[in-house]
Amino acid sequence: MQKADFDYQLPEHLIAQHPPAQRRDARLMVIHRNTGTIEHRSFANITEYLSPQDLLIFNNTKVIPARFTGRKSSGGHVEIMLERITGKQTALAQIRASKAPKPGTEIILTSGAFVVRVTGRKDRFFELEFPEPGVSIISAEHGQIPLPPYVKRQPDLHDQTRYQTVYAETAGAVAAPTAGLHFDSSMLGMIADLGIGQEMVTLHVGAGTFQPVQVSDIRDHTMHEEWFSISDQTAKSIFRHRETGGRILAVGTTSVRALESAATNGVLQSGAGETSIFIYPGYEFQIVDSLLTNFHLPGSTLLMLVSALAGHSLMSEAYRIAIAEEYRFFSYGDAMLIL
Repeated sequence: MQKADFDYQLPEHLIAQHPPAQRRDARLMVIHRNTGTIEHRSFANITEYLSPQDLLIFNNTKVIPARFTGRKSSGGHVEIMLERITGKQTALAQIRASKAPKPGTEIILTSGAFVVRVTGRKDRFFELEFPEPGVSIISAEHGQIPLPPYVKRQPDLHDQTRYQTVYAETAGAVAAPTAGLHFDSSMLGMIADLGIGQEMVTLHVGAGTFQPVQVSDIRDHTMHEEWFSISDQTAKSIFRHRETGGRILAVGTTSVRALESAATNGVLQSGAGETSIFIYPGYEFQIVDSLLTNFHLPGSTLLMLVSALAGHSLMSEAYRIAIAEEYRFFSYGDAMLIL
């Protein structure tokens, strides 16, 4: 279980910097685990691989404007990236500055002139206290859309809608559940018309999702925590589909993390909580049968998760082919369907 087993060389021009013209315009790589077959399709063809016995699970988290710029009272430039909102006026965040701020440091936000105070540290995150009217309102009115670090441009008005799923509902994520970005409202309606089930979970994606594993042996890696919630309706629907032999198809790795975190002996429990589940090859999936996902960063825990489902060898071959066929990678890139 070496991190090096999950590294690969990606030409920079394959990192998608913008979304496609229309959500469904992405390409789709289809991987059949039972035969090892790999197909090259368009995302609009996805319904050809679904049936009324399937249940699709979406993550309805909503990305908040989580990025701020400011300056210390001493004058130094600061960039704040919220990790999660912990209370009306409190949050955990990453801070970029020439020198790490100490507890008691005041940061004056560039937009709105609000003063944010550093109150402490929690691992690699800073604990912040915001003034009235609170974190959520200040974020909504003065924050920026937090595009991933590999998107080398400033966010624009287009990103406010396109770096958000059309079914986003519960605010709290600082990164989008990107597999869901390919669906538009008409496609969701068409899936429903075909009698294919759809349910929601919530997992607030943290900035830690972009962090590569820093240890050689991946079993020594400590996962970041993320908050998730699963309703009684979703749990009951999954139980009914599994009882009748239907497939549970997770839309995105975040849906997988929520579902597998809430499973006990193969039974999904409704409720809410924190998860630091780390899924890598050798893991036995309890709920998820199939997965729709994007192409992930080298050495990332998300690549390890999809390798656990598809098999390390098959996933390595799929990524080699994706690079050769010039698929678009990462958040605004193309999709992969693992059956």
